[in-house]
Amino acid sequence: MSFAYYENEVSAWGYDRKIIQHGKPMGQAIKTLEEAVELLDAVNKDDKDAIKDAIGDIVVTLIMQCCIQQTTVTECLALAYEQIKDRKGHLTPEGVFVKC
Repeated sequence: MSFAYYENEVSAWGYDRKIIQHGKPMGQAIKTLEEAVELLDAVNKDDKDAIKDAIGDIVVTLIMQCCIQQTTVTECLALAYEQIKDRKGHLTPEGVFVKC
């Protein structure tokens, strides 16, 4: 299945649970942050299953945020790509890209 298929399914799930109609942007942002902390923990433990679960949960919260904000993940990703596509920089020894 494609990303668009799952994005539509998650959106429908959020609508059915009234997250999209009644959710608050800040509340959803906090939920994203909670899931990101779970990702940090999973990465720290090198728990591959928990990493996949956390990434999936983060994407779900981002889809909910996009629906609340009346945009899409694809639109946001396209905007981000346009901003970074020509960016130059270097990778630190810790594996972090630093833009120039």
